[in-house]
Amino acid sequence: MLELHDAPLAPLTTFRLGGPAARLITATTDAEVIAAVREADDSGTPLLLIGGGSNLVIGDKGFAGTALRIATRGFALDGTKLELAAGEVWTDAVARTVEAGLAGIECLAGIPGSAGATPIQNVGAYGQEVSSTITEVIAYDRRTRETVTVANAECAFSYRHSRFKADPERFVVLRVRFDLENASGLSAPIKYAETARALGVEPGDRVPLEKARETVLELRSGKGMVLDPEDHDTWSAGSFFTNPILTHEEFAVFHARVEERLGDGVLPPAYPAGDGHTKTSAAWLIDKSGFTKGYGTGPARISTKHTLALTNRGEATTEDLLALAREVVAGVHAAFGITLVNEPVTVGVSL
Repeated sequence: MLELHDAPLAPLTTFRLGGPAARLITATTDAEVIAAVREADDSGTPLLLIGGGSNLVIGDKGFAGTALRIATRGFALDGTKLELAAGEVWTDAVARTVEAGLAGIECLAGIPGSAGATPIQNVGAYGQEVSSTITEVIAYDRRTRETVTVANAECAFSYRHSRFKADPERFVVLRVRFDLENASGLSAPIKYAETARALGVEPGDRVPLEKARETVLELRSGKGMVLDPEDHDTWSAGSFFTNPILTHEEFAVFHARVEERLGDGVLPPAYPAGDGHTKTSAAWLIDKSGFTKGYGTGPARISTKHTLALTNRGEATTEDLLALAREVVAGVHAAFGITLVNEPVTVGVSL
């Protein structure tokens, strides 16, 4: 276990923002992770868990406690059963499953971060979510001080949410287990319309696994959503806001605001979200509120490739980023009456 004091945290995040931690521990085994968590809990020390750092916004003052970087490794494949250590690089794991001819997470290629974060956020993109393939999550329960196995049905998965996200102080993810599909080298059925168009197929069709992965990577790259140290559009947390989910009544009010602002006949994006709810597009709301690609004049701006990504152009502070985020939230609410919710976890700061 590596221990540092007054350690910079910005290099451990994709935003490259945030002040130092009073103490930074890097754990490379499950036992080291558990020992560090127990030590912090026993001493009453604030604890910050860091995986790939792709979903973190850390305040400029840093973190006055112990930051625990989970750097465990482990990729175990048995037939269609996959077990990943929490510290495994997610996009590398996806590539290895495609090489093994297994379908189910190929459209989640290029997503930065670690495997352990995927069940917390119920990571999803291009028609796939990890909740459809996760069977179990192995976690350390800080309340009972035991290692527990949480079955899929007990994870309370929903859109970008889970039991782990709902109770962030309780569980520390150690390992994630998946059940993938052997479809003779073909992908899972393509669900996302944009992906189907790019592949030249119909939704529901299957394509060669590697073709699906490559196409998703191309789509993500075109939006600045694949990490590239030379491209400031990727100095972000990907999608900064979640897509709003509205009741049918709320959507009707929203639709009326759209017609009032943009004219009759303008239809906002609408996707069924189950149980009397409709999901709309945060990116569409941001764009139609006047925050177009590249918006901003300071060191934090909207990506030049995608309106849903807020970016550090190289010299930004966390406060610069939050000022931009607050401006976008206020502008969208003024235009359409919808309050956007940030997707990244904030540490020491809030919108």
